[in-house]
Amino acid sequence: MMTFEQFMEHYRQEIEHCMAQAIVATDSEQKLEQSMIYSLEAGGKRIRPLLVLATLVAFGSKPELGYQTAAAMEMIHTYSLIHDDLPAMDNDDYRRGKLTNHKVYGDATAILAGDALLTKAFELIVMDDQLAATVKVELIQLFAKSAGADGMVGGQQADILGENQKLTLEELESIHRRKTGALLTASVLSGAMIAGASKQEQDILREFSHHIGIAFQICDDILDVIGDSEKMGKKTGSDIDLQKSTYPALLSLEGAKKALAEHTEKAEQALASLDIDATYLLGLTELIAVREF
Repeated sequence: MMTFEQFMEHYRQEIEHCMAQAIVATDSEQKLEQSMIYSLEAGGKRIRPLLVLATLVAFGSKPELGYQTAAAMEMIHTYSLIHDDLPAMDNDDYRRGKLTNHKVYGDATAILAGDALLTKAFELIVMDDQLAATVKVELIQLFAKSAGADGMVGGQQADILGENQKLTLEELESIHRRKTGALLTASVLSGAMIAGASKQEQDILREFSHHIGIAFQICDDILDVIGDSEKMGKKTGSDIDLQKSTYPALLSLEGAKKALAEHTEKAEQALASLDIDATYLLGLTELIAVREF
């Protein structure tokens, strides 16, 4: 069995190869394709697609069954980052140490590249010959709901409306359950669906995903305060600039660190209640909680 580090390295390469092949097969304007590839190749930990594959492994299924689903998830995530960085949203110049997409290709092409990645993601699922039609329908429904107004996009809108507002902890968690947590949950559940996990098992994985989603956001908020901008590849302090409510602002820095540890522990407890090999899922949980960028 691969170590966690070997798992990450090997399957990150497989996911990136799958995404590259999908873009090569696209018949479009060269500038649009270059813009799509630019952000897909900007690096990143690939946590969401690795969650898809780690869940498959946990249930004893072949990770190869989830390559296209994992690539689709990373395309949706990348589209969201392109749009988040736009002047009308977070107005960021750098992402992962590189100029943001709109700084290189212009606002219009960046918007179109994001749109193209989102729709390409659904095409990847539909064209996956390894999956039964019923599973494809379930995945499409899951991804659409998680990425759309009920999930990530709705959470982003709530986050914008929350600027310059003093939110309660419950309101903050509601925003990030959708904005950050929805795609993480969909990543885990998609792997479970492909593997044939039961409804009860999926419910427990949903609880696990909820806690890693909150942990992910708390860690993000902490890094925005104390993180190294060079390691992160973007400026820190943006939440303060936008006057956003954050976990450190509501709980104090030490309180946020305590909440991070609590959610991480609850995620691990949820996994422990399942009769699965959670080695890689636990590794990703730890990565989410202790990362420096």
